[in-house]
Amino acid sequence: MPATEVVDQDITGLTGVVPSYAAANVAGNYIQNDGRIILQFKNTNGATRTVTFNSLKACEQGSDHNVAVTIDATSGNKFVGPFSQERFNDGSGQVGFTYDVVADLTVAAFKVGSTPLT
Repeated sequence: MPATEVVDQDITGLTGVVPSYAAANVAGNYIQNDGRIILQFKNTNGATRTVTFNSLKACEQGSDHNVAVTIDATSGNKFVGPFSQERFNDGSGQVGFTYDVVADLTVAAFKVGSTPLT
């Protein structure tokens, strides 16, 4: 099974958004990244989960290394992002990420700042 896309949900002005979550994919997931995407991970399992983001270029300290984020056990709820397009985007404008374990882990993507509050 190939990695699957997590489609972003646009947080538009004063109307907000009712979040929709997808189960983490054992082969990984990806997002289309315009530099305004934030991911939310929820873990209901009794063990922590690790999400690893594929870095394609050197960070500001000068080395290329992937970024691993731990999602707490049981009631883990973590927001991650936004992502540097220069560092994380592949040739298709996508950011890829994988998981150590996917059981009881969900993800949602949100695009922020596309419509200012008025």
